[in-house]
Amino acid sequence: MSIESVRAFFAEKAPEITVIESTTSSATVVLAAEAYGVEPARIAKTLSLRVGDRVVLIVAAGTSRMDNKKVKAAFGGKPKMLGLDEVADITGHEVGGVCPFGLKTPLPVYCDVSLKAFDVVVPAAGSTHSAVRITPHRMAELTAAEWVDVCEVRA
Repeated sequence: MSIESVRAFFAEKAPEITVIESTTSSATVVLAAEAYGVEPARIAKTLSLRVGDRVVLIVAAGTSRMDNKKVKAAFGGKPKMLGLDEVADITGHEVGGVCPFGLKTPLPVYCDVSLKAFDVVVPAAGSTHSAVRITPHRMAELTAAEWVDVCEVRA
């Protein structure tokens, strides 16, 4: 169901963007980088967090690490990763395929500035075997994302 909601999202909002599928799993940053032939930092990972009583999605460069202090300062509370069941229930996407597109529940999306280092990034597309190639700015535009600085870049 999830990959279909992502395909429908792009058919409506950006028909020039095609969901690509891999025969191998792309459920982790390392696997996705191998599957789509890019360096791990270009994989745009989506973090599903609860901060207080709200759920937010943060999309960041694959090799970046969330900085709890920065998240707390930006969102006014301590972040907690959603549990596996919660992720699927809230986003409509399985873990390993979570992305800011075609969400089951409308959620605020934030793009970390770590993505701005790249002309094209590769976020998941609703399943552990799908992705899209997209510019960070287009992704932010399509998802009405706000830019934030909440991650530390790792080599």
